[in-house]
Amino acid sequence: MHTEQLLSFQEIYDTYKNKVFNTVISYVQNTEDAEEVTQDVFIEVHRSSGSFQGKSSLSTWIYRIAVNKSLDHLKSKNRKKRFAFLTALFDEDGAVKHDHSDFHHPGIALENKENAAILFRKINELPENQKTAFILSKVEGLSYHEISEVMQLSNSSVESLLVRAKQNLRIKLEKIL
Repeated sequence: MHTEQLLSFQEIYDTYKNKVFNTVISYVQNTEDAEEVTQDVFIEVHRSSGSFQGKSSLSTWIYRIAVNKSLDHLKSKNRKKRFAFLTALFDEDGAVKHDHSDFHHPGIALENKENAAILFRKINELPENQKTAFILSKVEGLSYHEISEVMQLSNSSVESLLVRAKQNLRIKLEKIL
């Protein structure tokens, strides 16, 4: 039995809330959505705490929930976005709907926000598994082993995903620069 299992829900929340929020915002790229998804993650953690068997670390389990909730949110948002696109291209003020050009990750210094917004838009264009591996590695700082547990893949698969993600990002960013 892991000592992590003995933590109260409040201790788990206090320990992981910032890590979960940072992971989620890397996916959803909107503070309000990230707060909502983070809340959903902790609701799921609380609801499913009895099913946590300790086969992985508590942090790995929570990261897996955060990644899955983030991806679910993006899929739902993309369905809504497609519907909105079909019903109207512009809002009542004539502004383009769903413009993410103002996204800024909270951990990025002010002078780098524009470059960070471009980078995160390009990360968001990666295939889902590459995006997940890249965010967990480069944004969250997880090791290959931790990423392999979260994604339920081998270390070599994670390494391969990261190599492909970096190659794809390099190509996408070279087009801009």
